[in-house]
Amino acid sequence: MFTPDLLKDQTIVITGGGSGLGRAMAERFASLGAAVGVIGRRPEPLLETVKAIRAARGRAACATADVRDPASVATAVDVIEAELGGLTGLVNNAAGNFLSASEDLSPNAFDSVVRIVLHGTFHCTQEVGRRWIARGTGGTMLSIVTTYAWMGSSFVLPSACAKAGVVAHKGSTAAAQRD
Repeated sequence: MFTPDLLKDQTIVITGGGSGLGRAMAERFASLGAAVGVIGRRPEPLLETVKAIRAARGRAACATADVRDPASVATAVDVIEAELGGLTGLVNNAAGNFLSASEDLSPNAFDSVVRIVLHGTFHCTQEVGRRWIARGTGGTMLSIVTTYAWMGSSFVLPSACAKAGVVAHKGSTAAAQRD
């Protein structure tokens, strides 16, 4: 089922692609034939991911960006597309979180996580989506969420709220596509 050319002719960008789940997805997509772009705030892990993919004979590029800043996202997508070609896929994986009792959260702590998870997903989705609309191509978007987006969970209030917003955004995007 997962032949080495399954994702041939696909160019996928992954936010938060320098470590953890993002890096694992980048390496796997590349092993299935996709050209992979990784975006994140720290250049070192991004470069390590690209190096690993290229060592396995895959195509990869990276660009630093803070997903909370739409101009930063646009610049990063420009860099990735200049090296790999037009995107066909986006994985919204960048996240921020920390464990804290809700009553101990500062407004800044709450805002910080929501801006990365919810605003970042919006900025990346909008940037890539606008490009696809302009080109008349479309593509595939995947936004990483978690079960507590539906049911909540102790000590992760900002992430739960932000991920729930991502789920709602996906629903509104799907509804708009049907209309």
